[in-house]
Amino acid sequence: MPRVNAPIFPHERRQLAGLGERLRDARRRRRFTAEETAARVGITAVTLRRLERGEPGVGVGTLARLLTVLSLGSDVDRIAIDDALGRRLDEARLPERARRPNSGRAK
Repeated sequence: MPRVNAPIFPHERRQLAGLGERLRDARRRRRFTAEETAARVGITAVTLRRLERGEPGVGVGTLARLLTVLSLGSDVDRIAIDDALGRRLDEARLPERARRPNSGRAK
């Protein structure tokens, strides 16, 4: 069965490109070469370039490993930590207080 890729919208492409630029800048600030970094991550230099360009086909595991190599692994823990919309949706679905059914007896 052929692999189906989810569509990537323009805004998401810009976000991925920005992430790639930040990763490249972080690598350069540490004075790591692309080849050295790729070897530490366990990927090819081509895959690292794809990640630094923000190409969407690079796996999330590869991203996590690169962040660890760059000493940015704790950044993963901050992704989606403040899900205000999700909490509001969850609260909106809470059931109303359960009431005892009326047994038909007069009080």
